[in-house]
Amino acid sequence: MNISSTIKPPYFAVIFTSELNENAPNYESLSNHMVELVQQQPGFLGFDSAREETGITVSYWKDEASILNWSNNIEHQEAQRLGKEKFYKSYTIRICKVERAYSFKNN
Repeated sequence: MNISSTIKPPYFAVIFTSELNENAPNYESLSNHMVELVQQQPGFLGFDSAREETGITVSYWKDEASILNWSNNIEHQEAQRLGKEKFYKSYTIRICKVERAYSFKNN
């Protein structure tokens, strides 16, 4: 079950899509650290993530203030800097308010 099916709207989603550079040393280590750190942030509800050629991570938040606080986290800002300098060919961030959600699961 993904996290998006366990929380009730309204909430906010940050959609992060990215393309990694071919040689991205230490990316996985930094990514794992960011996962540990974000889970400690007030207002963080969870995330869904997948990576093939394009990586997609959707994080879920209680409100926009919580997203802004995470954006201003010093360690997160350093990870963003390293992402631009070393890890990513490109990325896009989209922030949206989820007002309705539904899911299907075939057992």
